Amino acid sequence: MYFRIGEVSHLVGVDTHVLRYWESEFSLIKPFRGKSKQRLYRRQDVENLLRIKGLLHDEGYTISGAKKYLKNLNREPQSEQEKTFPTTPLSKDDTILLQIKHELREILTRLSGAN
Repeated sequence: MYFRIGEVSHLVGVDTHVLRYWESEFSLIKPFRGKSKQRLYRRQDVENLLRIKGLLHDEGYTISGAKKYLKNLNREPQSEQEKTFPTTPLSKDDTILLQIKHELREILTRLSGAN
């Protein structure tokens, strides 16, 4: 199943131009292009975009820092903790929780600015 860029933009919570920029910066985001040349994203792409958004917006990583972090995820686990708790793709529940977390942060920011 594929998602169009507008749908992905809504799911991830960023504008379409941000998705296109992240596509140019992160090699793991490779949407398929159909006959109409429109970007079609797979579920894995959406999960990766949510992970990237979390790193950049929630965790405070820079683009280069997020690239390094994601590159290190692809390596084999080095520590005992990494072997015990491997990184897995985001589940549907995790995706929803990330969206809720983002919305709560936005509310907190608006409330903080109202003072």
